[in-house]
Amino acid sequence: MHPPIPPSPHAHRRSPRGRLAGFAAAVVVALGSGVLAVAVTGTAQAATVGAGSYTETLPAGAKLPAGCGNMSANPRQYLTPNAPAGPVPTNDWWSSLLFKKGDDCNFSQALFAGPAAYRPVASGLGLSYQTDAAISGSATGLGEYHFPYAQHVVVGVAGLNAAQSLVDGWSDWTVTPSWSDGARTMKATIGHGLPLSYYQVTGGDALLTVTGPPTAWQNSGNRIGFSIGGHDYVAYGPAGSTWTLSGNTIRSSLAGKGYFSVAVLPTLSSAATADKVALADTYGQYAQNHVTGTRMSYTYNQAAGTVNTTYAFTTVAREGSATGTVIALYPHQWRYLTGSTPLSRTYVSPRGAMKIVTGASFQTSMRYTGVLPELPAVGDSSGADLSTVTTFLNNELNNPADFRGDDTYWTGKGLGRAARIAEIADQLNITSVRDSALNVIRTRLTDWFTASAGKSSRVFYYDRNWGTLIGYPASYASDEDLNDHHFHYGYFVAAAATLAKFDPAWAARGQYGGMVDLLIRDANNYDRGDTRFPYLRDFDIYEGHDWASGHGAFGAGNNQESSSEGQNFANALIQWGQATGDSAVRDAGIWLHTTQAAAINEYWFDVRNENFPASWGHNYSAIVWGSGGAYATWFSGDHAMVVGINMLPMTGGQLYLGDYPESVKATYAELVRNNGGEPTAWRDMLWQYLALGDPDAALAKFRANSSYTSEEGESKAHTFHWLRNLAALGQVDTGVTANHPLAKVFSKNGAKTYVASNITNAALTVTYSDGRTLSVPAGRTVASGATNWSGGNATGGGTTTTPPTTPPTSSPTPTPTTCAGGALLSQGRTATASSVEAGYPADLAVDGNASTRWSSTFADPQWLQVDLGSAQALGRVELSWEAAYAKAYRIETSTNGTAWTTAATVTAGTGGNVTHAVSGTARYVRMSGTERGTPYGYSLFEFKVFGCAGGTTPPTTPPTTAPTTAPTPTPTATTDAWAPNTAYAVGRIVTYNGVRYRCLQAHTSLTGWEPPNVPALWATS
Repeated sequence: MHPPIPPSPHAHRRSPRGRLAGFAAAVVVALGSGVLAVAVTGTAQAATVGAGSYTETLPAGAKLPAGCGNMSANPRQYLTPNAPAGPVPTNDWWSSLLFKKGDDCNFSQALFAGPAAYRPVASGLGLSYQTDAAISGSATGLGEYHFPYAQHVVVGVAGLNAAQSLVDGWSDWTVTPSWSDGARTMKATIGHGLPLSYYQVTGGDALLTVTGPPTAWQNSGNRIGFSIGGHDYVAYGPAGSTWTLSGNTIRSSLAGKGYFSVAVLPTLSSAATADKVALADTYGQYAQNHVTGTRMSYTYNQAAGTVNTTYAFTTVAREGSATGTVIALYPHQWRYLTGSTPLSRTYVSPRGAMKIVTGASFQTSMRYTGVLPELPAVGDSSGADLSTVTTFLNNELNNPADFRGDDTYWTGKGLGRAARIAEIADQLNITSVRDSALNVIRTRLTDWFTASAGKSSRVFYYDRNWGTLIGYPASYASDEDLNDHHFHYGYFVAAAATLAKFDPAWAARGQYGGMVDLLIRDANNYDRGDTRFPYLRDFDIYEGHDWASGHGAFGAGNNQESSSEGQNFANALIQWGQATGDSAVRDAGIWLHTTQAAAINEYWFDVRNENFPASWGHNYSAIVWGSGGAYATWFSGDHAMVVGINMLPMTGGQLYLGDYPESVKATYAELVRNNGGEPTAWRDMLWQYLALGDPDAALAKFRANSSYTSEEGESKAHTFHWLRNLAALGQVDTGVTANHPLAKVFSKNGAKTYVASNITNAALTVTYSDGRTLSVPAGRTVASGATNWSGGNATGGGTTTTPPTTPPTSSPTPTPTTCAGGALLSQGRTATASSVEAGYPADLAVDGNASTRWSSTFADPQWLQVDLGSAQALGRVELSWEAAYAKAYRIETSTNGTAWTTAATVTAGTGGNVTHAVSGTARYVRMSGTERGTPYGYSLFEFKVFGCAGGTTPPTTPPTTAPTTAPTPTPTATTDAWAPNTAYAVGRIVTYNGVRYRCLQAHTSLTGWEPPNVPALWATS
């Protein structure tokens, strides 16, 4: 969403039966908000997170999420008792089934799963598969295309007449709706990429009601194949069952077994019967393997610069013992498919052709070609252009953010503007402007991250029923519809990342970093073990992009307009994770960014001209809907804004838009054609986009007319910096990757420039996939090759350790001598890791309990480190490996947590219990794993560091095996029992159900945050 200037009467989701601005949508039904305003008076209770805080009491006059019935207070009212516990997912392709809103409070709007679409009704589940697009508007004006829901079949139970459909369960990209009328029940499992839908019924025969008389082309044994509306379906019953066709109905007793499946085939109406039967045979091999769950996992291979994703399907064999299913892949998946060969047939979908594979999983591998905090000043750091950009920067000295509103969106826009100015001013050593921008960011974020009694504005509120963090003042229904959290909060996180590079103390978890992390977790929680928020709320894991609407209650499904603001969130995670040393956040951002870049280039820009209907006439879609796309916006019919909404904000995270420079030039040319000439609004955004395809032309447009009005989140300083430096660098080079996340390669006239940004206080060497290396001093951004430059002063980021909650009462003077080491220095100290498998946090490797363990994600490389609290003379390190051991690893030591010295190297490890003699003085010790010995992660029962000073006396030898039972924890006083609505500091020990837990992050606990439920907050002690 993006209104032109506030206060605007136009909103992203605005009115009942709303229409896209300037265009009467012929197909889309934008159902209204049905707002229920809830006013709560009284004093807000603040829950602390480090130095920050949020409120747990709704601010006076604020709105809650609202929908049908009592949704505000009970978002689980449309779930069955079988549904998973924890926060409900929103912003998904199937959200209108759970977050009911608008016209249909009993069932849902159409659910566009791909390749099939579904809609629950009283008698069961309607199915639709469309291969012909409905197109409205014109090729030079506003217009849309849709593959609308048109019901072919209703799958149900004879006599079923349910009052409503409920949600019985869900997984990463499937959902299980449920029906009951007291005498009959049905559950169906449907999902993205599933040509088969699966059913369990009681109380009557399975009944398929067909829209119009079907033509049966096979009815043999337990399956029937039939055609309707030019499309082919197959119903598969259990062994021993038969199907009876009578008029418009197909019926089976299912041999009393109560389960079946229905497939839609990728055949054309002209297909021969033999072709249909052959496909039915192929699908029939998997028809009784009912999909019961789906799960995505990913790894970022930093050394190779690749992002690898596994999409896994869990199946239950209703008959036999087979596994796997039939899977349809979207273009952004099959273009990067590894290890599988698709069948020859394809499905038609709103996203383009879907190719078919079979099995229990498939994998993709994509190149991650890097992001930058900002373009390097290779072209505007000297001469007349330096004078130009300096003037522009000095003009911003007293108002770098230029806030246009006080809500979460417009606050974020201003913060983003200030962050761009700070980055550029730092590169050019204009410290007065940089510090002014940083001070504005620090002051405004600190205000938003502080909740106090009676505060009702610039405050975040956590709603435990919904599992969401809402900022007030809210905007564009970010409160009542849970819209756009990734849009709004991405700006906050990105600005915080810029500030963290210069003020790491502010960004520490004990200060305001914990609040930044909460915003990340709310919009797209990267931690499956954190039950406070749903996993990846705004991101459609299978379609590869965000959805904007929390409820998705539209006739065309859910929608996403500003894909670039979604990428701004992903880039913010990369920058924040890198600046704070949080690799889990960084890697989540890299996966989101890489996956979504592929999806955006396919579904918004159709860079290969293969996905949009040929007769639509546009080569760009401003809004992606579940059923199609639109060349239109929610707020304006101006062509400049229709195109520009998927470009802002321009940052070093938006360089993916230049991956296909010819497409960039074609999109800009279409804009000029449709507009009847060059744009007059948002020229800066459009020129910056054009610069990714034709940088010289874009810079010339700026120089010819620099008196334009800037887009609300832009500044002339940044626009000129972007255009001038791309003119020097050329286009992005997607053929080269790097082993550093903040690196990029550009090419001009065949000559490459290698760029890398180092925001830590230690020098690094970046290696590129073509063999080029680049030495980058601490805090600098370096460009080398066709153009050369070095600048920047951000040496505060990259801290990878957590400081102790309280300093030691005395600082022992370390002895420089080598020591055999009789004292255990590491037990109970702060441990951190590069990644954590849910339920196995780092501190479990230093808790003295040989039956608990740390475990990493299943990827190389990984590390585990312990902070000894102060510098200590070291003697030895003992490792007790779980079955998931390291084949190759190093023991490293450091005095500051950033510069590391190798103390021991292993290249052919076999696991078990290992002792390494070490020497010297260090505060930090880590195991740095480079090659796993198993397909799993790295896992240590114990990581022990011994030395001469302090600590406790260890056993003479480490245990050779873990005890069969865990030691019984010493009970604590009843006053230490965990309780809701209680503030806990880091390190606080509590008991819950007889088990001791240690607080990992300062917070105020809520009901539902019991220690076993929130491993992000508590670890067994």
